[in-house]
Amino acid sequence: MTTTVVHPVDERLPNSKLAALGLQHVLVMYAGAIAVPLIVGRALKLSPEQVAMLISADLFCCGLVTLIQSLGATQWFGIKLPVMMGVTFASVAPMVAMANATPGAAGAQLIFGSIIGAGIVAILIAPVVSRMLRFFPPVVTGTIIAVIGISLMRIGINWIFGNPFGPTAPNVVNPEHAKWLADVTAASSAAGSAVPPLPKGLALVATVPNPKYADLGGVGVAALVLASVLLIARYGKGFIANISVLLGIVIGGVVATAMGLMNFEKVAKADWFGLVLPLQFGMPVFDPVLILTMSLVMVVVMIESTGMFLALGEMTEKTVSQPDLARGLRTDGLGTLIGGLFNTFPYTSFSQNVGLVALTGVRSRFVCVAGGVILIVLGLLPKMAALVESLPTVVLGGAGLVMFGMVAATGIRILAGVDFKNNRFNALVVAISLGIGMVPLIAPNFKQWMPHAIHPLIESGILLASLSAVLLNLFFNGAQVDANAAIAAAKQADAH
Repeated sequence: MTTTVVHPVDERLPNSKLAALGLQHVLVMYAGAIAVPLIVGRALKLSPEQVAMLISADLFCCGLVTLIQSLGATQWFGIKLPVMMGVTFASVAPMVAMANATPGAAGAQLIFGSIIGAGIVAILIAPVVSRMLRFFPPVVTGTIIAVIGISLMRIGINWIFGNPFGPTAPNVVNPEHAKWLADVTAASSAAGSAVPPLPKGLALVATVPNPKYADLGGVGVAALVLASVLLIARYGKGFIANISVLLGIVIGGVVATAMGLMNFEKVAKADWFGLVLPLQFGMPVFDPVLILTMSLVMVVVMIESTGMFLALGEMTEKTVSQPDLARGLRTDGLGTLIGGLFNTFPYTSFSQNVGLVALTGVRSRFVCVAGGVILIVLGLLPKMAALVESLPTVVLGGAGLVMFGMVAATGIRILAGVDFKNNRFNALVVAISLGIGMVPLIAPNFKQWMPHAIHPLIESGILLASLSAVLLNLFFNGAQVDANAAIAAAKQADAH
C-alpha cells in the first residue's frame, strides 16, 4: 500500500487553525492595503462615500486575486504558493499625477482605463517578463524601490501637516486684500467707472499663515501614532510586533476620537452589507499614453514579483519552474484587470506576507486562501470601509512615515548587497537614477515646454528612475543572469 506524500505547501490544516493564521496574514497587510485607495481617492477629490467605496472594492479584490493566486484557476493563472495579493505602491505616483491633472469621475475613468489596459498587456507579456530577470539585478530593483519610498514620503508628510494647496495650504489670502479686490472688481464693472477692468486671471498671492496648516494638536496625534508604532515594534513579540503599524493606527484613532477630531456619522449611515459592483464611475477611458505608463509600472512590479516567487519557492522548498513563474505573473496582470473593472488598482504579491511565511514557518497555501476569504468578507462590509475613511489624515500620516519609509529602507537594504567596491559603475547607476527620480518631486513643472502627450509618461519619478536604472545598468554592466541575487534581494524586502 502506497501513501501519497503531501508537500507542506499543499497541506490542508484544520479550519480553526486556517482561520487564525489567515487573519494573521490579513492584519499584517491591512494598513498597506487601505493606504492606496485613501491616497488616490483623496487625490481625485472624491466624496467620503466614494473613497469608502474604493476601500471596499480594494479589500474585495485583494481577497479575490489572493484566491486565484493561491488556489490556482485553470492552467494559466495562479502560482499555488502561500501568496497574499495587494495593491502595489509602485502605481501610486502615476495615478496621483493623473488624478491631479483630471480630478473627479473623469479622472477615475482615465485611471481605471489605464489599469484595465495595463492588466491586459501584463497578461500577454507575463511569459516574456519571467525571462527578463537579467535586466533587473539588485542594483536596479533596489534603486527603484528606494525611489518609490522617497516619492511616497511626500504623501505621508502632507497627511500630517496639510496639503500644499487647498484649505490646508500653508498660507491663505489676507481677508483685507480679498475685500479690496472685490470692491475694485465691483467698481470696475459699474457703468461709467473710471477704474479700468481687471486683467483676466488676476489673483491675489496667499501671504497669511493658515491656522489649519500644521495644527499642533494634529501633529501631536501623528507623533503619538509614530511613537506607538516604534514602542510596539521594539517591545512587542512575534505577531504583535508584525502588526505594529495597524495597532498604531488604532491607538491614533482612539485618541483622535477623544480629542473630537473623528466622528462616526458616516459609519452610522453606511450599510452593514453591500456588494462591490464594477464600473461605478462609468465606462473607463482608454488613453494609449496612460496605458503605456501603467504597463511600464506593471513590468517593474512583475520583475519584483519574480524575485518574490523565487524566494518563496526556496523558503517553502518547492521548485518554481518557468511555467509556474509565468502563471504567477499572469495573475498579477489578471488581478490588475479585475482591479480596473471593480474600481480599484494594480495588484502584486505583498512582500511583508512573504516575510510572515518565513517567520511562522507555516508553508500551507491554504492559509492564504483563508486570508483571501476574510478579505472578501471585509470588502462586503461598507461600515468597515467608512470607519477607515473617517480616520483623520494626521493618524494616517504618523503611520505613513513608517510604511513609506520602510519601502525606501527596503530599497536601501537591497542596495547594501550590491558590489560597489569592485564595480564603480554600480554607484553611477544608483546616483544618476536617484537624481532623475527626484526631478518630478523637486521640480514638478519641469515638463511645461515638452509635448503634452508625453506628460503622463514623465511625471512619475518612479518610471523615470526605472528607465534610467535599467538603461544605465545595461550600458555599464550588460545583462547577466543571476537568479540567486534576485532571491537574496527579495528576501531583503519586507515592505511594499
